[in-house]
Amino acid sequence: MFQPVVPASGYTGWTFLQRTRETQMEAFSSSPVLQRETDYFREHIAEVKSAEDLVNDRRLLTIALGAYGLEDDIDHKAFIRQVLEDGTLKEDALANRLADKTYAQFSRAFGFADLGGLTGTSGFADKIIARYEERSFEIAVGEQDDAMRQAMNLERGLNDVVKGSEGTDARWFSVMGSPPLRSVFETALGFPPGFGAVDLDQQLVQFKERAESVFGTSDVAELAEPEAREKIVRIFLARNEIGNVSLGVSGASAALTLLSNAGSLYR
Repeated sequence: MFQPVVPASGYTGWTFLQRTRETQMEAFSSSPVLQRETDYFREHIAEVKSAEDLVNDRRLLTIALGAYGLEDDIDHKAFIRQVLEDGTLKEDALANRLADKTYAQFSRAFGFADLGGLTGTSGFADKIIARYEERSFEIAVGEQDDAMRQAMNLERGLNDVVKGSEGTDARWFSVMGSPPLRSVFETALGFPPGFGAVDLDQQLVQFKERAESVFGTSDVAELAEPEAREKIVRIFLARNEIGNVSLGVSGASAALTLLSNAGSLYR
């Protein structure tokens, strides 16, 4: 399996990864192990007619869950089956009651309850495989630098939120309910550990106020635009670097150096 090259941490590593991402992704996706699994998915997913069919084929389920970052649920077959069978149209559907709205995106994508199943439709397999390959590449990057993985997830994560929710507050609740997105925003906005224990409505107020102050807007749709996303990534990586200063280096001098380097991020 091709291992992504991440030569440095922070924004230096990010710019290198962005410059070489297409080439590295191509090499990663061409690895025999990944090719074998995605070929199997492409050949057999149209045979899946129900949630039960999907959860009973571990190879298909691995890619289906991995495409939405839900790979840790691979052994929770009954739970995943209910998420898929409930769909998303009913207010009390399981996916709609979960804080992490990724489950709703997952259920909606396969459409077993909402649309009678989409697994046999044109382009379905390619769409899921593309997401799976992208997320698998991010996981491989994250094994070297987890902050880089979180930054890479930002574009897709914000676009999913904008497509799946209406209105500023609803979109912020979706961000707050997505662990990867929440982590990036909490770090970039300088929230302290334990902020998640604060009353949910107060969290919403704080997210919106700080986003307005730091990014110049609290509109999630605007934050999903390329220029705004890049600013979020720069600030996130800079703050993450400050938080991870080696214990062998003076915390004060290291922070001053990093803040000096990051000063231009806020201009």
